Amino acid sequence: MATLKDAAVGKTVKVKKLSGEGAIKRRIMDMGITKGVEIFVRKVAPLGDPMEVTVRGYELTLRKADAEMIETE
Repeated sequence: MATLKDAAVGKTVKVKKLSGEGAIKRRIMDMGITKGVEIFVRKVAPLGDPMEVTVRGYELTLRKADAEMIETE
């Protein structure tokens, strides 16, 4: 199972499924990250946290823990 956390910088991945539940899942969905959407990984901090991504034309910052809950193709 590949997650957004495993995606390489400069790559675009497609969301397959969101894991997690409750407030965490709702927060991810509020960012516009839903099944089928494409995410471009712009930058990852030296220790892997946080990740900077582009989703639907918006530049977002995700924590590593949140990125682990986003399964990708």
